[in-house]
Amino acid sequence: MARLYSNENFPIPVVLELRRLGHDIVTIQDRGRANEAATDPQVLAFAVTEGRAILTLNRRDFKRLHLSQPEHEGMIVCTADPDFIGQAARIHDALERTPDLRGQLSSKRLA
Repeated sequence: MARLYSNENFPIPVVLELRRLGHDIVTIQDRGRANEAATDPQVLAFAVTEGRAILTLNRRDFKRLHLSQPEHEGMIVCTADPDFIGQAARIHDALERTPDLRGQLSSKRLA
């Protein structure tokens, strides 16, 4: 299963469902870094250090980061969706199809 790091803005119910599905997800809150206003490059650096792909709703900024810093464990960028279980299922299915996200940006139909 995937090793993921969810950005501060990512819905916790989606994280919980992905954990239930077997994924290893760490949140910024788990690391005691909530409300620190970590910059996107800092979030990416932390994820790279831990060997985790980023899970975020911050599409524009992380797409830009992907282009400028393509050496990462992967980025999954989503849009907000109130169907948390459905969103988690789509992410899970995408991860099943592409287990190695290294250097990839994934945003197709995950929202």
